[in-house]
Amino acid sequence: MNTDLGKRYESELKIAVELARAAGAAILAQYKKPLRVEQKTSADDVEPVTQADRIANELIVNGLKQQFPSDGILAEESIDTEHRLSKSRVWMVDPLDGTNGFIDGNGDFAVQIGLVEEGEPVMAVVYLPLSDVLYRAVLGGGTWIERPQIEPEKAVVSERETFADMRLAASRSHRSPRMNKVVQRFDFREEVQRGSVGIKIGLLVEQQCDVYIHLSPRTKQWDTCAPQLILTEAGGRLTDLFGRPLNYNVPDVNNRNGLVASNGAAHEAIIRNLVPLLAEFGRKAV
Repeated sequence: MNTDLGKRYESELKIAVELARAAGAAILAQYKKPLRVEQKTSADDVEPVTQADRIANELIVNGLKQQFPSDGILAEESIDTEHRLSKSRVWMVDPLDGTNGFIDGNGDFAVQIGLVEEGEPVMAVVYLPLSDVLYRAVLGGGTWIERPQIEPEKAVVSERETFADMRLAASRSHRSPRMNKVVQRFDFREEVQRGSVGIKIGLLVEQQCDVYIHLSPRTKQWDTCAPQLILTEAGGRLTDLFGRPLNYNVPDVNNRNGLVASNGAAHEAIIRNLVPLLAEFGRKAV
């Protein structure tokens, strides 16, 4: 891999790490305090939002605009416009991934900042404020884990390929009957339930889990951009349910074909085994 490519994004990574940590501190200042929870409605979804989401969003977006004024930005709590579509470089920001975990006080929330160039993720930061763990990656430079008082360590995914031996990263939220069928059909015997896409991808790059399957069509580009590069630079793969790549900086922000994240070794087999289930569910690629 071209090591010069990794160096190319050094300044972007430095700024993203600083902004993620600053946003994390701002979020923790609101954590377990009285919250005003509002419901925001989009065309096909209703989601909670708090003052912590908005404070972190403003902090990150303002910082990116100041440092990289010519780049586009797609941020969860900012109004999206077609302006970003004309940009070759676009930042994808989820200021508080796992708002439900933040509201519930279970610790499952993360700050996610990714950079896309010509539709491809090239730089990523996922920061877990409560544990002070930070995942960072640059295209061609690997994935690194930063923990308090420990030297950064390089992340590498597992090599498990047998479904019964693989551990599933699963959502904390109520499981749908369809997801129950998936778990039964694959014979996954162990699972770890956590909130936030970034946290579940973290489980994969730390070899605590091997696969994450998300049937819902409601994750957004900002949910997956940074986690995708964190996973792929550690040797894993992330596609839609049909094995196709996710699209970034496109008009529709939704990942309408769901997600499959894996250690890579078992990815093709997972996609293959999902085919009859998706047909049974009436799911077709859109």
